[in-house]
Amino acid sequence: MKNIKLIEVASEIGAGTRGASLGIDAVKIAALDFMSNFFIHFPSEKIPTENKLLFEPIESPYAKRLKGITTMYERVSKAVCDTLKSNFFPVLLSGDHSIAGATIAGIKMAKPKSKLGVIWIDAHADLHTPYTTPSGNMHGMPLSISINEDNIEMSTHDIDEATKQGWNYLKNLGKIAPKVLPEDVVFISLRDYEKEEKNLIEKYGMKVITTNEVRRKGTENIVRSVIRYLSDCTDIYISFDVDSLDVSISKGTGTPVSNGLREREVEDLISKFMQMRKVCCFEIAEVNPTLDKENLMAEIAFNILQRSVNILMMN
Repeated sequence: MKNIKLIEVASEIGAGTRGASLGIDAVKIAALDFMSNFFIHFPSEKIPTENKLLFEPIESPYAKRLKGITTMYERVSKAVCDTLKSNFFPVLLSGDHSIAGATIAGIKMAKPKSKLGVIWIDAHADLHTPYTTPSGNMHGMPLSISINEDNIEMSTHDIDEATKQGWNYLKNLGKIAPKVLPEDVVFISLRDYEKEEKNLIEKYGMKVITTNEVRRKGTENIVRSVIRYLSDCTDIYISFDVDSLDVSISKGTGTPVSNGLREREVEDLISKFMQMRKVCCFEIAEVNPTLDKENLMAEIAFNILQRSVNILMMN
């Protein structure tokens, strides 16, 4: 049986829309509404945030709030690393998805020799860099940080020296770069990305599983093929951005996209992945109750969280 530790990161400085920092409390409210004592069961750690920066002017237009993100990366990677080293399974509840890069860094710091596979359940590729970003929002960059990629050949911006140094620091956090090989990343329900990101996906032959493929083949077959594909990885991290869900249900997130997964499909996928012994960390991000009706997204996120953790407990 795995010992589970919840790591709460209510940070939203990487996002373009406000409100994701309230996502964790919204999930806790959902638990109360379902009369669940889930949040009393497990030890949890709250990581201090830098959300005060939201009220200050932006220094790096192509890597917004980079200094705050760096502070968050140091805190979160340390928390994840310490959690794994004390033989706990880290389950992260995060505000915006930029934090995933810190989670990956923490896994590699705890397991430097591991070959890490990443299952990225998200409408977006999050493969932008300060050189290519259309928005400057760092929640669009965690995977390029993790694979140590600048994507210079698709560059559209000139980056100032301070941004360049800060960006390189993030990629090399824990003195390991890349932390994940691009061919060890699997995208599920990816459907909204720019030509710069497409360039990287094609250049490295990164595996993309579309929503339609999930429907056509069924979750069981998808999970099997992903397990086969990542078979030479020693550890696997699952990152779930709630905008992977279809826009009909994913009102409560900053960047909803049509043709997404149904609640049941996500639940089935994640719970089947959670049965894999190699899975060492799970993260849920981007619940934004300020954009939602009747806390629906947080309720869905809580159901998925609860089912996933129950499976971990049984394994």
